[in-house]
Amino acid sequence: MSVKKVCVTGATGRTGAIVVKKLRQITNQFEVIGFARNEEKVKELFGSTDGFIIGNITDQSSLESALKGCDALVIVTSAIPKMKAPPKEGERPEFYFETGEIPEQVDWIGQKNQIDIAKNLGIKQIVLVGSMGGTNENHMLNKIGDGKILIWKRKAEEYLINSGIDYTIIRAGGLINEPGGKRELIVGKDDTLLNNPPQGIPTSIPREDVAEVVVQALQESKAKNKAFDLISKPEDGISITKDFSALFAQTTAGL
Repeated sequence: MSVKKVCVTGATGRTGAIVVKKLRQITNQFEVIGFARNEEKVKELFGSTDGFIIGNITDQSSLESALKGCDALVIVTSAIPKMKAPPKEGERPEFYFETGEIPEQVDWIGQKNQIDIAKNLGIKQIVLVGSMGGTNENHMLNKIGDGKILIWKRKAEEYLINSGIDYTIIRAGGLINEPGGKRELIVGKDDTLLNNPPQGIPTSIPREDVAEVVVQALQESKAKNKAFDLISKPEDGISITKDFSALFAQTTAGL
């Protein structure tokens, strides 16, 4: 089996870092290039900058350096809101996006840049980690900092689907910091899991499980050209998703 060279962008984010670490454990299948903005954060999380390229997703030259020679790209970049100030008792917190880091620039232009350069360099597969809620323009996440983040994410997803590159789009539910590999995963479409969740099942999923689905999507042919929502059942010690080929077989192409 030949080794697949994979670039992971957003590699110092809470989910992206897990993806990098998981792929690095499978040395007989993957060679991993991490792409991140902050050199100090790379050193903090990984001990050194070996296997990393420091750059910005809006900068063509650094992106090309990271993607050159890669077989696949994993996009885990996302705009991140900042809290203005701790809210007073009984008030909701207010958020903003820093200059140059608004969702339009990060989740649309930044992701479009990645897709365009990947296509120009002949990259054959892109796995994109997105978010549920994109069918609802009035979703509360769109109101944070007036960033319309899910609208821009959805636009980038549509662009990827129309790019001609083999894609897997994983629209995760609410991300939680719980151990992965201990739950049954559920896939859906068009926010049906969000709008009508199965009884007793929260619309959330551990980050580690999302990262594992990314890794599996790079290996399973049934994940290609699929877009789906993803949540997990509560941990019960019995039902655990292990057959990812069967999980991807339940998913469909297109938005």
